[in-house]
Amino acid sequence: MTITSISTLRNLLILFLVFAGLHYAQDFLMPLAIAGVFATLFLPLTMWLELKKFPRGLAVFICLLVLLLVVGVIGALLGWQISELIKDIALIKQKGSEVINQLQQFILNHFGISIEQQSQVFKGQQLYYTDIIQRFAGSVTSILINFVLILAYIFCLLYYRGHIKQFVLKLTVAAHRTEMNEVLHTASRVSQQYLIGIAKMIVLLWIMYFIGFSIAGVNNVLFFAILCGLLEIIPYIGNITGTTLTVLVAGIQGASPSVLLGIVISYALIQLFQGWILEPIIVGPQVRINSFTTIIALVIGELVWGIPGIFLAIPLVAMFKIVCDHNQSLKPYGFFIGVVASKKREHEITRKVRSWFRLRRHKKDT
Repeated sequence: MTITSISTLRNLLILFLVFAGLHYAQDFLMPLAIAGVFATLFLPLTMWLELKKFPRGLAVFICLLVLLLVVGVIGALLGWQISELIKDIALIKQKGSEVINQLQQFILNHFGISIEQQSQVFKGQQLYYTDIIQRFAGSVTSILINFVLILAYIFCLLYYRGHIKQFVLKLTVAAHRTEMNEVLHTASRVSQQYLIGIAKMIVLLWIMYFIGFSIAGVNNVLFFAILCGLLEIIPYIGNITGTTLTVLVAGIQGASPSVLLGIVISYALIQLFQGWILEPIIVGPQVRINSFTTIIALVIGELVWGIPGIFLAIPLVAMFKIVCDHNQSLKPYGFFIGVVASKKREHEITRKVRSWFRLRRHKKDT
């Protein structure tokens, strides 16, 4: 076996052990990682409050209150819309039963499977979904505990940020401390830029989905607009899932084919506008990673940490790219993760819009 083969096997073994460690230590690492990402979001607000002579502890506490306020407002909106949707639950059950009966008849006519056999399979599925619901209900306490723990981590990370930074720098060789300081600053800025960009994107998607679904004639339009916007935190999959749920519920409620077509057209137009205009302007080139790496990151994030891993995958990979870009031996991996910037390949409309925003920003600064 050659030296190269031994080195490759060693690297694969180390990679496997890293992911195994992340999986088995998820109860500790997952809340800490979520808190770290959110701490970068509130870092500018904390520093601004401190410049206004607020004590650091009070400044951090105000940031936590802002986070709780945002979560509370979104939860209240969703709760209000869900209560409106529940009012139509009888109609949804009736339509759902009709669809199931038609599907059972279709299976009987084309596959020869009796209604009784189908009912047995359906009962098994009901037990499966009931078990899922019971597990979810049982994990509510765990979710609340993790939420409180995340808030505590955010407070500590923001309050002791200088101490933690000095600790990391002391672990670094003296000759590389300046570069490490740059890595920490850039990684923090990239995580912050990603979260702010996602927040702006979600708000804009709420507006666009609300307008599109309203024109299409969707019932409970605000709920589905909020749902589709929030699912933006899961790239590619989220918006498709939200739109599919909107189509299914609208179909069960008895929506006409023109309404269903309007939902699909709204989704297509919004995705086109988002991909060509919003993402290049709002998210920015530092955070953008290519589609192939995004899908791999989402799959690995779900395997390692479940649903929270999907949320954390993109910012963590973006920060890992910063580390790769500042390490000579890891630069090929940074190149593989990132999107190749090429002005020649940039779409003409995107370039004009970006130039307009730069001009507006320059006038505002001057």
